[in-house]
Amino acid sequence: MSASLKVGAVVITMGNRPDELRALLDSVAKQDGDRVEVVVVGNGSPVPDVPAGARTIELPENLGIPGGRNVGIEAFGPGGRDVDILLFLDDDGLLARTDTAELCRQAFADDEKLGIISFRIADPDTGVTQRRHVPRLRASDPMRSSRVTTFLGGANAVRTRVFAEVGVLPDAFFYAHEETDLAWRALDAGWMIDYRSDMVLYHPTTAPSRHAVYHRMVARNRVWLARRNLPAALVPVYLGVWLLLTLARRPSRSALKAWFGGFREGWATACGPRRPMRWRTVWRLTRLGRPPII
Repeated sequence: MSASLKVGAVVITMGNRPDELRALLDSVAKQDGDRVEVVVVGNGSPVPDVPAGARTIELPENLGIPGGRNVGIEAFGPGGRDVDILLFLDDDGLLARTDTAELCRQAFADDEKLGIISFRIADPDTGVTQRRHVPRLRASDPMRSSRVTTFLGGANAVRTRVFAEVGVLPDAFFYAHEETDLAWRALDAGWMIDYRSDMVLYHPTTAPSRHAVYHRMVARNRVWLARRNLPAALVPVYLGVWLLLTLARRPSRSALKAWFGGFREGWATACGPRRPMRWRTVWRLTRLGRPPII
């Protein structure tokens, strides 16, 4: 059954890492089993030279991470329906093993309720996995695979039936928390998410705050995430907890100013359709170790 599952891959790029992009695409081409079809989306920039067989799409403007990935999804038909599984890979990453696609096929074939797999991200030089790259609260052991409640945006595999059922990524988020929005919708629809330590994407160690818009969009999108997905009673609890956590981390004055600006923006602007998760989904998230208040 696993051999019949078709796998595609979506890579978005700003065109500024041509060597890394080619290395990533080479690692995809080396995957065992049937060929993985690749679509590279130039997000407001030309696409550098890519190996033969990779399709390219050049967007006239930067649509953000979820917007660019959604264009890649649609390149495989509405909701990605022309394939069974889509890999989403950062353009400066590198698949560490040649059996990752086959492991994905087998995992999805073995578990009909599995909707999303989050890969382990490891530094190519040290092999270290940053704590923030383990998508659960108990993140001290990155080598332990488990069920989780969210996933890593640039190192994952999604069963395309998930998109057909719950929709694609929220375009308006542009950057930050779009994965959790999709994860919560998928979990509410009955799908499960796995973190797999044996599916590895090499990626240089970086800090998310390197992005100029980080603090504003993290705050804005967290408000949108809550407004879109949480039962009304949990919205102030969730956002209150994250306000306290942000203050406890003692960010710089400029970062805190940007964060509060984004927080206000999240309340003042449209967040898209509101579809609060069911209370049984809240309980499922709690049983999985991450209640939707943190």
